[in-house]
Amino acid sequence: MLRIGIIGTGGIADAHIAGYLAFPQECEIVALADVMPGKAAQKAAAFSLSDAVGYDDPLQMIADAGLDLVSIATPPSTHAALAIAALDAGVNVLVEKPMAPSLEECDAMLAAQERSGKVLSVVAQNRFRDDLATLKAVVGSGLLGSISHVRVDSAWWRGLPYYDLWWRGTWEKEGGGCTLNHAIHHIDLLLWLLGSPTEVAAMLTNAQHDNAEVEDLSVAVLRYERGLAQLTSSVVHHGEEQEIVIQGQHARVSQPWKVVAERSRPDGFPEKERDIERQAAIEAIAAAREPLAHRGHEGQIGDLLGAIRDGRAPIADGRDGRNAVEVVTAIYKAGIEHQLVTLPMAADDPYYRAGQLVANAPHFFEKTASLIEAAS
Repeated sequence: MLRIGIIGTGGIADAHIAGYLAFPQECEIVALADVMPGKAAQKAAAFSLSDAVGYDDPLQMIADAGLDLVSIATPPSTHAALAIAALDAGVNVLVEKPMAPSLEECDAMLAAQERSGKVLSVVAQNRFRDDLATLKAVVGSGLLGSISHVRVDSAWWRGLPYYDLWWRGTWEKEGGGCTLNHAIHHIDLLLWLLGSPTEVAAMLTNAQHDNAEVEDLSVAVLRYERGLAQLTSSVVHHGEEQEIVIQGQHARVSQPWKVVAERSRPDGFPEKERDIERQAAIEAIAAAREPLAHRGHEGQIGDLLGAIRDGRAPIADGRDGRNAVEVVTAIYKAGIEHQLVTLPMAADDPYYRAGQLVANAPHFFEKTASLIEAAS
């Protein structure tokens, strides 16, 4: 029975708690910590975790609670220090996205994981969705042929009060805007589906939130061999219509689910009748997939518990988390410096280092409120 601790008891902690509670034969939540006095105990009571101890000092919890695994669900600027402390104490770690605001911090976390021999996993809960697992299976089948173009719309909407919370909307505490903190999900999926790009171009802006330093919209173009991917990261899109469209040599497939396969006439124009056989073969892959037993955070937590038990790597590990942060960093550098950025980024690149983004990033606007608790 693995002993679980959770650091940070804001809204996202609920998904972690529910995830662990889905596996009562494998783990038990024994401790929660939050720097706001009494907040951890309140969260334990809300979930009827009568045997869990509440701590006001996360480091004390790591030292005293006898943990096997800790979830870190705190603001991004705190992830590296807490994860390193836990790993060095011999505790496995699940850390919320983004892994950390800088590649330097990500690599320090990976170094701690390496010397500890423990497991480090970064939240990528969308890998544990049936529709996206189906998309990955189709891409891996080869039925699409070489990839020509990918369109990723990480489209979210947030009103002005969203950035009133004390740590949001600042380069120092949040680490960035929608590119880092919202589109990180879709960036992880893009890397999961296609691997890393070789070049990045981007533009950043703040279109609607004049109470935040950070961007609320970015558009990036990423190069993949002969193909291109375009990524829109946004918290200004009404309707939050998120989509991944993959155009291949032989067919298009997308989430929400749609399959199209054209056939060429002798003159190169599309036939009136599409490639029904290829479309049917792709649909057959989707039909043959067994639904996931656990989804979202619950699915990732189940995989992580299995990884710890079996001595294997989790489906979403620290290297995956770092790769997503590298693409975000490249987008920020490309947008701020108005230049094409080549991947992978070298350790001597100024944007690799912690603090470089804070020093160089534009303040589109300044924060006008700094609330301790988000409005309900």
